[in-house]
Amino acid sequence: MKHSTTRSLYEYWDNLRGHRPAPDRSEVEPGQIRSLLGDTFILEVIDPVTYRFRLAGTRLCSLHCRELKSRNILRGWRGEDDQALATLLAAVSDDAGAAVLGISGHTERDQTIDMEMLLLPLHVPGEGCSRVLGSCVALQQPYWAGLHPILSQSIKSVRLLWPDEKPAFLSSGITSSVP
Repeated sequence: MKHSTTRSLYEYWDNLRGHRPAPDRSEVEPGQIRSLLGDTFILEVIDPVTYRFRLAGTRLCSLHCRELKSRNILRGWRGEDDQALATLLAAVSDDAGAAVLGISGHTERDQTIDMEMLLLPLHVPGEGCSRVLGSCVALQQPYWAGLHPILSQSIKSVRLLWPDEKPAFLSSGITSSVP
């Protein structure tokens, strides 16, 4: 994890979960991660191809020059990266994995910005891990950030993490939250 926001959010999530595969959504206390909120988001798992933003921080929305709430995070990826991201999100929501991605955001002027994204499962009683807590932070701030919207993204690197050394379904019998 390259960025301090990514490391801080992961540490907060890991402390909340304790020995469980994922903390409950109700345990996330925004006041405890106040300085990270501008770069954080929560996704709702709708189905295997729809992961809708329920919340998105102001810095993240500013990079895209638009409100992200209610949008599907799988929209706007280059090539087959939307399928790769869907597979990662399934590992996060179904198997309580965590993922760190290196991504590039692209504007209509072919400007790029390197970012780091973190995806972490959140448990909802009766639904399984149907929420994803995440962050997406720019690794540098070019002069045009917030002036020219990010219209597409591409994946540069992926790291899937198993906080307990193996997928949750192998250790605790957690079942999928997606039909």
